[in-house]
This record gives sequence, structure tokens and C-alpha cells, in this order.
Amino acid sequence: MPELLLELFSEEIPARMQAKAAEDLKSLVTNALVDLGLVYEGAQAHATPRRLVLSVEGLAARTKDVTEERKGPRIDAPEQAIQGFLKSTGLELSDLTQQDDKKGKFYIARISKPGRATPDVVAEIVPDVIRKFPWPKSMRWGSGDLRWVRPLQSILCCFDGEVVPFEIGGLASSAVTRGHRFLAPQEITARRFEDYAQKLFDAKVVVDAARRTELIRVEAKNLSFAQGLEVIEDEALLKETAGLVEWPVVLMGSFDESFLEVPPEVIVTSIKQHQKCFALKDGKTAKLANRYLLVSNMIASDGGLKITEGNNKVIAARLSDAKFFWEHDKKTPLEKLLPKLDQITFHAKLGTQGERVKRIETLAGEIAKTIGADQNKAMLAARLAKADLVTGMVGEFPELQGLMGSYYAQAQHVDEEVADAIRDHYKPQGPSDSLPASRIGVAAALADKLDTLAGFWVIDEKPTGSKDPYALRRAALGCVRIILEQQLRLRFLPIASSAMDRIHPRRKPEDIVKSTDPSIAILTGGEVKVKVSRRDPATGQDIDTRADDLLSFFADRLKVYLRDQGARYDLIDAVFALGGQDDLLMIVKRVEALSKFLDTEDGDHLLTGVKRATNILKIEEKKDGRSYDGNVNTNILIQGEERELNTAVNAAAARARQSVNAEDFEGAMRAIAKLRAPVDAFFDKVTVNADDPSFRENRLKLLNRIRAATREVADFSKIEG
Repeated sequence: MPELLLELFSEEIPARMQAKAAEDLKSLVTNALVDLGLVYEGAQAHATPRRLVLSVEGLAARTKDVTEERKGPRIDAPEQAIQGFLKSTGLELSDLTQQDDKKGKFYIARISKPGRATPDVVAEIVPDVIRKFPWPKSMRWGSGDLRWVRPLQSILCCFDGEVVPFEIGGLASSAVTRGHRFLAPQEITARRFEDYAQKLFDAKVVVDAARRTELIRVEAKNLSFAQGLEVIEDEALLKETAGLVEWPVVLMGSFDESFLEVPPEVIVTSIKQHQKCFALKDGKTAKLANRYLLVSNMIASDGGLKITEGNNKVIAARLSDAKFFWEHDKKTPLEKLLPKLDQITFHAKLGTQGERVKRIETLAGEIAKTIGADQNKAMLAARLAKADLVTGMVGEFPELQGLMGSYYAQAQHVDEEVADAIRDHYKPQGPSDSLPASRIGVAAALADKLDTLAGFWVIDEKPTGSKDPYALRRAALGCVRIILEQQLRLRFLPIASSAMDRIHPRRKPEDIVKSTDPSIAILTGGEVKVKVSRRDPATGQDIDTRADDLLSFFADRLKVYLRDQGARYDLIDAVFALGGQDDLLMIVKRVEALSKFLDTEDGDHLLTGVKRATNILKIEEKKDGRSYDGNVNTNILIQGEERELNTAVNAAAARARQSVNAEDFEGAMRAIAKLRAPVDAFFDKVTVNADDPSFRENRLKLLNRIRAATREVADFSKIEG
């Protein structure tokens, strides 16, 4: 079947925009084709620095004929209404038919719309797509009003081998394109994609970005291997360089060995940021080499000698700057840089980085004490962790913060564990990032993330929907990963409350409104104290409720983490619903034990029985307007099944509570499993809603005892199935 070939040829398109632009072109054109009645078999989109390309295969030669039936006014309607209907349909009265229904006799218009030739449809679609194209940034040029990411130079548009004629912004469509800007700039005529791609390849243009990427990867590997070197892989840089060239040529350059005195990450970052070059390492020692790879868009007559010489000079200048920063920054101890943090605002409502560092330092000490890390070292690491923000190197390369602090600490003979903790305190920054290497680093990392989360919770700037400008979800997920993967026992609520209490250090005690409500209890320093509800006058929020709300946010992140591990989110809800669960590690262990239990026959049957008991209770409590708490009257348990159930429930609840207190969650599940048989027997033989009100009340209380007993391990009502 016929094929549509479209190329939009322009000045250089930024590499970061190319992939999305190709997909946008594909979706906009194909969706418009389908909307106008043209289906297709397949479509492929490509991008190079100078062109967007679309090929749509299997298009019909024209749209189908369509007959539309429209109901008009009643035949006895006013003449004005009938004439209006005729005008809207373009028909005469004699062309209409009549149709009876319950409301009378109406005029019916049958309008036949003949199909349109596909070229006519395409000529309508493409200019509209060009005008509305969703570039992140676009520009106008010359005297016209057409906008494109860079000046649009030509449009190739052919259907079934013939040019689709249209004009936009002074550009007329044609079957003409151009090859490589320098290597083959002459015009090329092409009418079908296969011919187009081959002719461009002959003209030194690789249309497919994936193919350009692979050519760079293979050539870089071969060139470095021949020198006994290895490429330091960087997939993002690889894709970016593929978007900078139409005919990739990989060349090797070098720089003076003296620059290797600078930390390797600085060199890698510098040549990547400034010159889009790949760093190399020694194939045997894995140490950074004084060589690099660049990707040229030229086949040079001298084999690339002048190109590499030019790049060598630029890279030498950049590395000289980096070396200067390195040598200069090392001279000032990190401790002496701390006062400068008081001049950097972290957030208008949360104070300066200096204030924040003081909070993190104290919090790191509390966490270190809890997890068995050296408190003094953890607090020192937290105090120095942000000092590199005011160094010249981090000012030039912000992505090296933390890492440079670690290097400066080592150069200044700070304790090695502290230096490593400074490096690790941002970790993990994503689901695949590594965790801090030591407990000291863990304390600093948790303190940093928890202070951030507590701060934004205090000022009520939480993530909403898909918006998370401060990456709070990532921070919480990082805490979850650290706690679970490091198997840390950490009570969340005391730590969160402590962090929140420090957010406004200048707040006077009398500014906090204290409640005498004895039903509210908070955790302070790990101990339960009955004092409670305190309100922040600035926001009116209950301070301790904010910590509970933050815990709920962590529960959501925990669900995400466990879901990726294959766990069920409803089991997490069932455990959190018990209340007072703020030890994430123990929550996970309880969820794991519950999951294993529910996979057994006893667990499955007991879940059914408990849900039945819960549903009956909900119905009867709603109907009666009361709850059925309280003790069961054993004197009126007249049937053997209810007596046996009562005995089993009491025993199971006691054993489960004992096991939970001993953190033996599998033991608690085994205790609850013993309820399966008596629960099944009870529902088989006993009528809950007995005629005698006292029997009915007693049996409903027994059902409540089932619910209460299982709540020793989880809220079964939250479990699906």
C-alpha cells in the first residue's frame, strides 16, 4: 500500500529535544490521519540534528465515502426552522425523507460525503501540525510569523511517490532534501523512505538515532581497546553525542598527565560538561587515563589531527580551571567555610543552610545513638557535609557536591569515616543508587533527608498530585531504602517530632498552645509521655499530628518500595491500620509474616471467616446504633461451638500478643491460625441473630472478640480477597 514520507529540514535542533520531537511528529500526524478516516499499518519517526523524519506505511489512497443521517424538525414545524435545517445540510426539501416516532413525524436528511484523496488530507494536516508543534522553545526568523525550534529550511512531503503540494511560511513542499552539511551538501531527491534513507546514508547522514548511538558505542570501544583503555560508560552522554552529529566519527585526544592530580570525577565531569567527551580508564588498573574520546561530525583529510588538537587546547584550559579550584579550595579547612553557609538561603520559610546544618548535626547525633553509630563522628560529618557548597569547585560543578567535600576532608586529614560519610550523605539519590557505606554515613544521610521532609511538612508545602518540586518523595524513598536494606531499628515518630520541633529554633515556648486533653499522647525522646496536643500559632497545625501525617507519607513510599519487591499494598495498609506502627523494619517483617500466612489454606479460610464476622458486626452495629465491645457472658454460651470459639479466641489473642511483643510475627500468625476451625464451626452451627436478644448480643460480642484477636497481628478488614 502507499507510503507517506515527510521530512522537516532545519538548522540544528538541540540534542535534548530530538527524541521527543520525533515522537510528537509521529503522534500528531498519525492521530490526525486516523481522525480524518485514514488508518495505516505502521509508522516510524527519526531525528537528526537537522531534520525530523516520518514514514507512515500502509495508507489507503483515499478516505471512505460516508453517509450521515441527521434528524431535523417536525414536518409541521415553523417554516423558519425547516429552512434553517435545509441550510445547515445543504439540501433541498425534496431531498429529505420523513420518519415517524412517538413524538410525531420528522424530516430526515441523509448526507453523502464522498471520500477525499489522501494527498489532500495530508496537505491539510501537515501545515497545521507545523504551526502547532509543541517545541519547548521556538523562534521566528525573517519577516514571517512561522515558529520552529530553529529556522525551517525545507519540507519534503511525498505520498505514493508523488509530491504532496502545499505551502507554509513561504516554503513549498517538494521531494528534495540535502545531505551532510559539509561532506555532501548537494540536493537529493527522494520519494520513498527506503530510497530516502539509503541516499542520505550515501550522503553521509545516518537517519536513525539508535544506529548513530550504536556506531559511536562500537567505534569508541574498538578505538579505546586498541590503546589498552576502556570507556567510562555514560549512556546519557552517548545519546547526547548521537544527537549532535549526522555522521559520527570517534577520535581520541589527550591532556597533560599533571591534571590527573585532580580528583577523577572532576576531570570526567569537566570534559563531559564542556566538550561532550568520554573519559577513559586504564584497562588493567581501572585508573583514569589522560586520554579521552570525542565524537566529530567530520571525516577529516588529516585523520582528525587538527580537530583533536583544538579539543586538546580547550580541555587543557578547562582542566586548568578545575586544578586551580582544587588547589585553592584545599587551603581552607571545611570548618572555616561554615559561616558562609549563613549567607545561603535554603528556603525563605526554613532559613539558611547554616541554620539547617545545625539542625542536621543534632538530628544525626540522635540517629547515630539509636542505630549504634559513633555519635561524635556522625555529628562532625553532618556539620561538614554542606561546607563544600561554598567552594569554587562545587560552584562550577554543582553535581559534585558532597563528593568534593569528601575529597577536601581527606586532603585536610579529617577522619576517613567522616570523609566517607560526607560523600555519602546525599545517598541514595535514586532507586538504583548505592547506600551510604557506613553507619556514620547512614546517620548523616537520614538526618539530611528527614530534616528536609520535616521542614516542608512544618511549612505545609507537601507534594500534590504529580508535583514534587523539592523531590520529597525521592527523599522519603531514600530513607525507606536505607532503613530496610540496612536492617535498622528506628522509631520514626520520635525522630520526626524531634526534627519538626527544631524547624523554628527562635520560637518561644509560650508561643506554643498546650492542650490538657489527656487522650492524646506523644512520643518524646523514645518515651511515651502524656502531655500533648501542641499547636503552632503560625499555621494552626497540631505539631504532633504533623508527624503522624509525615508517617502516612512514608507509608505510601513504603508501599511503592515493597510493591517493586512484589509485596501486596493491602497488607501494608492492614498493618498500618493498627496504629502506633512507626518502626518501618518491624512493619515489613510483620507484612512478610502476614503474606506467608495468607498463602496457606488456614490463612485463606480464616480471612474469609474474619471478613464475615466483621461484615455482620458492621451491619448490626449500624442498625442498632451501638458497638458490641465488652466481655462475652460465658454463662449463656449454650452451644458447644460458641463455647469452643470463645476459649480459642482468648487463647489465640493471648499467644498472638505475647508473640508480637517478642517480635515473633510468624509465631503470632501460628497462634491466630488456630482460630480457623472454631470460626468455621461457629458459622456452620450457630445463628448469630438469635431471637433471644441476650443470645444475639452475646454472639455479636463474640464476633467482636474474633475481630479484636486478629487485630493483634493486622486489621483483616483492610485485606483484599
